[in-house]
Amino acid sequence: MSVEKKLKSETEKWLEKLEKLEFIASTEKGKWILENAKAYMSDAHYFLKNNDLIRAFESVVWAWAFVEIGKELKFLEEKIEKQL
Repeated sequence: MSVEKKLKSETEKWLEKLEKLEFIASTEKGKWILENAKAYMSDAHYFLKNNDLIRAFESVVWAWAFVEIGKELKFLEEKIEKQL
């Protein structure tokens, strides 16, 4: 598998996993964190569409970082996994 295909595949895999999760923001900071995570997810879709694979992957990493930090600081609580 080429580097480009692998990068695209990994980006899509992690973006899909992230999109299956739902979170409840427990504070205003939580809402801000969730808003930023969603913005990075949107960016990832945009960059994928435009075949800008490095920026797409970076956007997914940032989205996951916001979510993980929000959970760690108790600003976000995982609700349920969405049904496909």
